[in-house]
Amino acid sequence: MGHDLKLGLGLGYWAKQPDDATEAVLAAEEVGFDSVWAGEAYGSDALTPLTWYAARTTRIKIGTSIIQLDARTPANAAMAAMTLDALSQGRLMLGLGVSGPQIVEGWYGRPFPKPLARTREYVEIMRRIWDREEPLTHEGEFFPLPHPGGAGLGKPLRLITEPFRPRVPVYLGAQGPKNVALAVEIGDGWLPAFVHVDKFEEMYGDALVDRRPDLDIVASVNTFVDDDLKAAFRRAKEPLAWYVGGMGAKGANFHYDAVTRAGFGAEAERIQELFLAGRRDEAVDAVPDELVDGTSLIGSPKRIKERLERWQRSEVNTVVMMGLRDTADIRALAKEIDL
Repeated sequence: MGHDLKLGLGLGYWAKQPDDATEAVLAAEEVGFDSVWAGEAYGSDALTPLTWYAARTTRIKIGTSIIQLDARTPANAAMAAMTLDALSQGRLMLGLGVSGPQIVEGWYGRPFPKPLARTREYVEIMRRIWDREEPLTHEGEFFPLPHPGGAGLGKPLRLITEPFRPRVPVYLGAQGPKNVALAVEIGDGWLPAFVHVDKFEEMYGDALVDRRPDLDIVASVNTFVDDDLKAAFRRAKEPLAWYVGGMGAKGANFHYDAVTRAGFGAEAERIQELFLAGRRDEAVDAVPDELVDGTSLIGSPKRIKERLERWQRSEVNTVVMMGLRDTADIRALAKEIDL
């Protein structure tokens, strides 16, 4: 494919029980996909399915996109990541994100304020755990270790097990400019969602000014393989309407903000207005084709190959094809792209 753009398979979180994508993962590994990614919201977790797939594969990398920061303490996340990385022989990419206030406060019962500071502490603690240089202490605002209260018997501890790798790569899921700048500063990689391939500079140029050459940018891109282009566009508009119109709350929706930065502010306002009024079909219709085509991969394998050429010229290192499950589609794409 010329420029070393890699492809990933994005599984998201379960929409039904159980949602076993083993056949798709095996097909993706067979044809040359670089990675497979699983996420979590308030249903299936991300780490358990990846363990399942890692046990059935040998080469394909496994990534969390994302695990939610407030779902686990930093120590628990570090332990789980170290364990899965060892079992997969160093194939884990640990995607981490703060999620949003509705899930953090409504599901996990944790306060949402200061997400950037919490993320910085969280990553620092995980890396110190993996380093095993000394028993762990931390004097931060959010995760003091040992705990300063309680029974008063806590003591600094060192990770018992030597990790397979001294440092599991940490990828930050980020959309807001300050959060993206944090990913650039402390992350091994960045996981953007709904990035528009032709609007990268408008959306994130300022936040990427200090980008390191080795920062790995892994973009999730909804993918719909369908020779019926009109039907494919309609399918691709549905998740955009949901995320822009219904995720988060009015005035506190990161996806809405990202689409606005891409130059679709008026359209985002209309989508949200219709969605929150319960007029969801109209909200889907209000999603402009240009927004869909720039943030998704749609159409026949040949058309998707042509669209991927735009991603090859972008800042992105890996395109994660979200929603791609049919093994025939995976093989057809791989054949067309010549993976």
